[in-house]
Amino acid sequence: MTLKEFRLPDIGEGIAEGEIVAWKVKPGQSVKEEDEFVEVMTDKATVMITAPYTGVVKELRFKEGDVVPVESVIAVFEVGGAAGASPVASTHAAPAAHAAPVAPASQAPSQAPSQPAVASAPAARGAIAPVEFEQAEPGKVLAAPATRRRARELGVDLHQVLGTGPSGRITNEDLDRHLSGITLPTSVIPAAAQRPESAAPAKPAAPAAKPVPVPRAPVAIAPAPAGATEERIPFRGLRRKIAEAMTRSKHTAAHFTYVDDIDVTKLVALRKEAKALFAEQGVNITYLPFIMKAVVEAHRRFPMMNSSLDEASQELVVKRYYNFGIATDTEQGLIVPVIKDVDRKSIAQLAWELQDLATRTREGKVGIDQLQGGTFSITNAGNIGGLFATPVINFPEVAILGVHAIKKTPVVDAQGQIVVGDVMYLSVSIDHRLVDGATGARWMNVVKDCLENPTRLLVGSL
Repeated sequence: MTLKEFRLPDIGEGIAEGEIVAWKVKPGQSVKEEDEFVEVMTDKATVMITAPYTGVVKELRFKEGDVVPVESVIAVFEVGGAAGASPVASTHAAPAAHAAPVAPASQAPSQAPSQPAVASAPAARGAIAPVEFEQAEPGKVLAAPATRRRARELGVDLHQVLGTGPSGRITNEDLDRHLSGITLPTSVIPAAAQRPESAAPAKPAAPAAKPVPVPRAPVAIAPAPAGATEERIPFRGLRRKIAEAMTRSKHTAAHFTYVDDIDVTKLVALRKEAKALFAEQGVNITYLPFIMKAVVEAHRRFPMMNSSLDEASQELVVKRYYNFGIATDTEQGLIVPVIKDVDRKSIAQLAWELQDLATRTREGKVGIDQLQGGTFSITNAGNIGGLFATPVINFPEVAILGVHAIKKTPVVDAQGQIVVGDVMYLSVSIDHRLVDGATGARWMNVVKDCLENPTRLLVGSL
């Protein structure tokens, strides 16, 4: 038999650690390759890590709620030989005993343990003789968990797909091009993604990670004693990540909020026509694509609103691309998927992408690559109600726009007559360290002008 260590894989660009949300197995349990193994939460998303081997789970080294550095050994498998339970496995049968003390991140192992340390573990328990450890080989293909899952569902071998992302990472767009038979010119393929045609790719041994929703209900909560009026829920997973992000934002960015009312009477009429026009194609035209286009125009005039502060290098980073995070209310909490290249897409394209991304986000099927790279965020509470709010900045971005309900309101028209119009409030929270109040107000004026005269947004759009 062979014991194999399994390290927490790199499940997303820039991800340094992950929180163990839920183990799907117990020590001593037999598993098959690709079985659900452990649910891990990162700053970007919750992913399901699948079992890398067919065999028996010998040891789980962390408990639920632990934050684990990437590349730390999180489990040990027995591969080959009989698949039944062994003396070592039986000593870990109780779920409460499946975790070892968590080492600080600075002490987390980055390489396979030395042979003496490995051999001493079973000897100390007096259960089995020392056996050889084989470290799981990392996969040779770079791809986000959602992309890997989609490729498996479509029966596509990722080794045959050309990746154009950072370091040759395969994106969903690369997968679409592969399925469509589209070949990119060599001049536009990143150097890291170019590989010889004759190279025989190695089959990856690293497990795939599948995006899944956070559990809909709290788990492992002891029943309250008779007469108790409190319920205690473990503070972990997505809720803890949201808390950490909000706390960092409020403690770092100097928030101020600017609010204005927008007469969207013309926009309501235009959207009604567009909605009817695209209904047969299954595209729901909402107000949000128009608002996104208006924000792009305002960003072009006031680029500081599409920037961030690199605190490590003390540099202000002004983005010349427009990737907008759309705060999405789910049963698991607030998630912010990102619509890329907003300036290059039409109103109809944005509407379809918003519709598709919102559905996959609520179903827990959004990938890590679709939860990063944002330059500006929009949160829409208009369908819930209220007048306006002061949203918290999605740090390290410089601002976030709050979109609120459209209400029938008396307005003064161009002829000076009081008529019934459609009015909404927009509120933008801005980091006052980087943007002055006057700049924020002028930025909002551009957004307001575009939405009150929306036909200018449609040039080359629909």
